[in-house]
Amino acid sequence: MNEDILLHQQVQQQEENMSNLTSASGDQASVSSGNRTEPQKKRRNQPGNPDPESEVIALSPKTLMATNRFVCEICNKGFQRDQNLQLHRRGHNLPWKLKQRSNKEVIRKKVYVCPEASCVHHDPSRALGDLTGIKKHFCRKHGEKKWKCDKCSKKYAVQSDCKAHSKTCGTKEYRCDCGTLFSR
Repeated sequence: MNEDILLHQQVQQQEENMSNLTSASGDQASVSSGNRTEPQKKRRNQPGNPDPESEVIALSPKTLMATNRFVCEICNKGFQRDQNLQLHRRGHNLPWKLKQRSNKEVIRKKVYVCPEASCVHHDPSRALGDLTGIKKHFCRKHGEKKWKCDKCSKKYAVQSDCKAHSKTCGTKEYRCDCGTLFSR
């Protein structure tokens, strides 16, 4: 008899624990899909929808297209990043300084607007979130198409786009109702 009571108490305790677990997880925001409940994920900002607190940076087309913006005053060697220039300056025995972030320093996110006035990303509310992204955007949409596919002569402004295209160019063929063959 005591064993039955003890077993009943254990079952009640387990049910209570399970009830506490489900009610604790119910405190979080959740999305119901059919019969199951999933916790809602925190979404990151989509490209072109920056955080309103971000610092908006507008670079000129010349600056965006420059490959080596930071130039050594001794040997005129160019670097893409200031930190690389600073490390290079050590070789000339020049004063150099790498930026160190303090724990107290508030880091404000940076977003970049397109310099082309007619572009949707020229508006600060549609700015792009990183320097590489704005450079590629500017090249793709507003820049000269320098790279050409050897197979189909299609032109690209970004070399990586051309390389990606050439890997699949001509691999899939599609037949029209009229019998003509097309390839990607």
